[in-house]
Amino acid sequence: MKKMLFIYNPRSGKGQIRGSLSAIIECFSANDYDVTIRATQGVKDGERIAEERAGEFDLVVCSGGDGTLDEIVTGMMRSGVRKPIGYIPAGSTNDFANSLGIPKSMEQAAEAAAKGAPFACDLGRFNDDYFVYVAAFGIFTDVSYQTSQELKNMLGHAAYLLEGMKRMGTWKSSHLTVESEEYSAEGDFVFGMITNSNSVGGIKGISGHNVELNDGLFEVLLVHTPQNLIEWQETITAVLTKDTQSRRIEMFKTRKMRILSEEPLAWTRDGENGGEHTCVEVENLQERLDILVEEEPEASQGSIVQI
Repeated sequence: MKKMLFIYNPRSGKGQIRGSLSAIIECFSANDYDVTIRATQGVKDGERIAEERAGEFDLVVCSGGDGTLDEIVTGMMRSGVRKPIGYIPAGSTNDFANSLGIPKSMEQAAEAAAKGAPFACDLGRFNDDYFVYVAAFGIFTDVSYQTSQELKNMLGHAAYLLEGMKRMGTWKSSHLTVESEEYSAEGDFVFGMITNSNSVGGIKGISGHNVELNDGLFEVLLVHTPQNLIEWQETITAVLTKDTQSRRIEMFKTRKMRILSEEPLAWTRDGENGGEHTCVEVENLQERLDILVEEEPEASQGSIVQI
């Protein structure tokens, strides 16, 4: 029998996996997997388990939110082991799973993990760490990891809105130096994100047009600091319409970039705390992550999703 390591976060998404756990394990067993099950006990536990144990198995499957997936991928990268990863989304937004077309039904996602085809998608390096689909800084980026799991479980997306409202009027601008082949500048920015997903924070299309998950390029959005209410309105419009001609925002694709800040800048990686840094180097590791999807994707020459 093939050996599977199944790591799940019992607290993600209102703990919904508890009602599906038996059906998920039955699915794995029916597909000839000898399953070792581990439930995470806290932050970074999934990373530790994956780093220590992934090499013993033919396949690693995880269930939780995008942050849980980030932990498992980071642990496997640190171990130097490359194995296919199955993903059963159970979080509040599940941006990356949506971009890959992974079923929302946990039982169907388990089938995809057990029987699906591997899709080699890009992975991000963030200094000495990694991110699966987004690294971001600035306004509201701390909402996802500052919102308590209990509040997320009770209110879902509304929990993010409530936490975000607490920060209205408290954001600050950062003076940054941005370096890449496509765009280099020094200036004041209030928000920035580097993505490999067509959905971020549950907002589809915010990362730009023609998103490809395996092209070796990130989609980058940088927002210049507005000086007054009119500029704020122009900025919001430019972001929502993806207006690449607007002076309020910068949108481009890149393989590698560096961002320098005068003061430590707080980052988020895949919705989790990414620490504070004065220098961040980001690089696209093309097709470094093997995710199991329902069928052989046409994206062998392109991507799972293009918008």
